[in-house]
Amino acid sequence: MPRVKRGVTARARHKKVIAAAKGYRGRRGNVFRVAKQAVMKAGQYAYRDRRNKKRTFRALWITRINAAVREHGVTYSVFIAGLKKAS
Repeated sequence: MPRVKRGVTARARHKKVIAAAKGYRGRRGNVFRVAKQAVMKAGQYAYRDRRNKKRTFRALWITRINAAVREHGVTYSVFIAGLKKAS
């Protein structure tokens, strides 16, 4: 089986990881081995926090709606129950 030379492929992979780590501090931004770990961890955080963002915003919306309807003498739960009943 012939020998496979991976110089071009390896260079491209390294460039892709280093580009993804742009803006990271210290060796995390310019050393492939460290940057690869940092990029993978960043991806895990991004995946997790895309889901957490939905929860956070929902909690914020509930708080705001609750504050607004309380000015009219209604609680959030009663307001939502009324909306569901009306539709």
